[in-house]
Amino acid sequence: MAVKNKKGTEQHSSDLLENPEALAGQITKTEEFVSQHKGLVFGVAAVVALLIAGYFGFRYYKNTQNLKAQNEMFQAVHYFESDSLNLALNGDGNNLGFLSIIKDYGITDAANLANFYAGATYLKQGKYELAILYLKDFSSDDLLVQARAYSLIGDAYMEQENYTEAANFYQKAAEYKPNKYFTPLYLLKAAMAYEKANNNEAAIRAYDRIITKYWDSNEFQKAKKYRAMLNGSES
Repeated sequence: MAVKNKKGTEQHSSDLLENPEALAGQITKTEEFVSQHKGLVFGVAAVVALLIAGYFGFRYYKNTQNLKAQNEMFQAVHYFESDSLNLALNGDGNNLGFLSIIKDYGITDAANLANFYAGATYLKQGKYELAILYLKDFSSDDLLVQARAYSLIGDAYMEQENYTEAANFYQKAAEYKPNKYFTPLYLLKAAMAYEKANNNEAAIRAYDRIITKYWDSNEFQKAKKYRAMLNGSES
């Protein structure tokens, strides 16, 4: 069995650099290959060029579509914030609503954010299945908004009295990039959902995490109170 020799390979490369005749011979071989396989070589080059052009073309198209979608969504967000929920979802005839933005600009970041708003809108309307559907389609690296989406899904499941799933999503909200501002609230909501689901051990763990790690939060006193009540009910 032949064994590759690293030193021999390095020596061969050195010979090519130091020996003009060897280098010329190598170039000649390359030229002969190109000459004999022109179709293949130029075909590969054309494919690479098309891929590069396609990539940058798609990037440009996506960016321009995203700008259009952001401009379209401005009025929908205004309607959402003023509780004009049907107009926020469906538009007003001149401006698109969240649903049309999702449909027409699906590849854009704005359409992704429209999923969040559509889910939050349906939650306000009491349409919990639709709220869950759209909120699950939303995805973000943002510190606050992704955790908020998980929490809203938890709210929808709570309204459906599916307390186990509610607790799971509140827990996901708490675990997503934890911080002292919002994590204690998500943990408190998770604990209360766990209690509703008769999972007192998990509820106590959530309360304990607030008590030990977020003692300076607004949820601290509630966590102490509810934990003590749980202990009393189990004694």
